Amino acid sequence: MTKNTIRNAFKMKLKPGFEAEYKKRHDEIWPELTTLLSDSGIQDYSIFLDEETLILFAVQKISPDFDHKYLPNHPIVQKWWAYMGDIMETNPDNSPVAIALKEVFYLD
Repeated sequence: MTKNTIRNAFKMKLKPGFEAEYKKRHDEIWPELTTLLSDSGIQDYSIFLDEETLILFAVQKISPDFDHKYLPNHPIVQKWWAYMGDIMETNPDNSPVAIALKEVFYLD
């Protein structure tokens, strides 16, 4: 991790019965989406699933100059959200309901 990289974590919620489909869609993630995320300053991005609660826990490293307003307005991201909207909890604009998490411990 570079010195100024920021760790970012959030949670989302999967709809019941879509565990395998969620994994499949991410195994087949669009190359243009991964390029966009990387070019936007996101790296080391992981999503974990709590199979008991269907909570998705995401953690990523973002560059200090990451623009939080850019990606939600990008057509590729909006297309991905529409694609994923049937299997997870979403907002009216198809964005996933994402709740930021507060870091309380880090060991480097």
